[in-house]
Amino acid sequence: MARQSISFTQPNDEWLKIQVDNKEYSSKSELVNDLIRQARKQQRQIDWISSKLERAENSGFTNESKEQILAESKSLLNG
Repeated sequence: MARQSISFTQPNDEWLKIQVDNKEYSSKSELVNDLIRQARKQQRQIDWISSKLERAENSGFTNESKEQILAESKSLLNG
C-alpha cells in the first residue's frame, strides 16, 4: 500500500478525529480510504447515468419504461 502525507483543514481534521474517536473507523487512513471508495462508486453511477442520458438524447427516445430505468438505477446504487 502506498504511503502518502496529506494535510487537512482544521474542520476536516476535527471531523476525522471525531469519527475515529467514536470508533466508526480505526484510523484516519481507513476513513479516508472509505471516503475515496464511496466517491469512486458515486462517479461510476454518475458516468452510467450520463451515458444513459447521452444515448437517450442521441436516439430521441428509449424503449425502457421509467420503472425499468428506475430499477436499473437502484440496482447500480446498491452495488
